[in-house]
Amino acid sequence: MITLTKEDGPADLDGVTHLSIGVSWDPTAGSSGGVLGKLRRKTGTDLDLIAVALQGGDPVRLAGLDSLDPLGNGALVHSGDNQTGHGDGDDETVTVEFARVPPNITSIVFVAAAYKKGSSFQKARNISFKVYDASGGSTQQVADIWPSLLTQDNGCAVARAIRVGGTWKLEVINTTGKVKQGDEHALMRFAVGN
Repeated sequence: MITLTKEDGPADLDGVTHLSIGVSWDPTAGSSGGVLGKLRRKTGTDLDLIAVALQGGDPVRLAGLDSLDPLGNGALVHSGDNQTGHGDGDDETVTVEFARVPPNITSIVFVAAAYKKGSSFQKARNISFKVYDASGGSTQQVADIWPSLLTQDNGCAVARAIRVGGTWKLEVINTTGKVKQGDEHALMRFAVGN
């Protein structure tokens, strides 16, 4: 088992064959009450969890948005797009099976963003990122990462898995920033820069 915080630095993933990162959030009405507030809570807000696979410093594959299995072999799998934040548990999840990750992939950065126009972190409450050791058919939570509720940013670099020789390490990043909405290249630059 691993337990992570940002201050710990990279943690060895010895014995971890499958790692999952999930994001959950609750929709909010913002400062609107009444009918408009109820409508905003009902429609929710759309946050997206994206995993960017890097070869050195270059993004080469993207799990999320409309790509659920970008490596085509089940090594990096996205659960699908939740556009509202409604429901219990994680709203979106990315799972990595390390043995299947091609050797040219040197790291994977996990980013959450209010990527679509009109979405924002300010329209969501209780945003939480959870890291799970999903090895051996069981799932055990090893970290709970909470970005600041005061951020005016719309992106958060959550964590990074790094290949070190034949093993992997995981570090918590939890850094927010601005990502141009609807711009995949801006999203990838944000992932590379963190």
